[in-house]
Amino acid sequence: MKSMTYKTVPGFFLQDDLNADPVAIGAVPPRFGLIDESPDRWHNLYVKLGALIEEGRSTGKMYKLVLFGRHGQGWHNVAEEKYGTVAWDEYWAKQNGDDELTWGPDPDLTPLGEEQAVEANKVWKQELENGRMTLPGVLYSSPMTRAIHTNHITFSGIDTKRVLILENCREEYGEHTCDKRHPRSFIADKFREFDIEDGFTEEDELYQQDTRETFEHAVGRAKAVLDRMFTVDDEALCKPTAGAQGSYGRCSQLAVVSVTAHSGIINAFLGAVGRPRYALPTGGVIPVVVEASEL
Repeated sequence: MKSMTYKTVPGFFLQDDLNADPVAIGAVPPRFGLIDESPDRWHNLYVKLGALIEEGRSTGKMYKLVLFGRHGQGWHNVAEEKYGTVAWDEYWAKQNGDDELTWGPDPDLTPLGEEQAVEANKVWKQELENGRMTLPGVLYSSPMTRAIHTNHITFSGIDTKRVLILENCREEYGEHTCDKRHPRSFIADKFREFDIEDGFTEEDELYQQDTRETFEHAVGRAKAVLDRMFTVDDEALCKPTAGAQGSYGRCSQLAVVSVTAHSGIINAFLGAVGRPRYALPTGGVIPVVVEASEL
């Protein structure tokens, strides 16, 4: 697999502003935050993206629009709100629950979390119908139940390609029981409409009870996913369709990727493309246009 370097191409989305307020923007803003409000807004974006891709053929650069979706509220989020972040990190995150809640291992969505995923589904359907948005050509998900469930609801009633579960899309792992995943057999049986990457182990071999993964290590995992995205799963087929008059045809779909994951690993992805952290709310979506250059 080729190793690449990454940067963002800003100016398309409200979230691109490094001073943007995630609370003011909202979890899933209209148009996913696309600044262009015209009826042809997504077509206009794809034309610009296609032009970048075409120009990149001579400069050795590649481009994709990646939509990072955070899972909806899980029971661990409720517990952290209940006890506060300090007490959560120091003690409660290392437990499986209390006398009221169970949050480990690998908790599912709360009813509110399901509602948050439904809101994302509504925006997808609205933009596909009214905004000329293109479905992702590649879809990844974390192997954690809350993320897979979020993805399932988010794309319910939408004819997408099959989603690929990647170990490296999981949350920062270790210590927190909510970040210990279920066995492969459990995931395969519960989410049969999802594909699981080759080499995915039956048991969680990454989780350590007494050691938390560092952010720097998570950035390395995120970069490995980006490397796969731009090489292995790119299909090398992103070419303008004859007579497309700037629409770039198939390129539009192959250049759009969905990643359903978690706040920590999404911020690791942002770190891998050279931008600061973004406090994405549960159930939120942040789109990023990514430029890749081969090392």
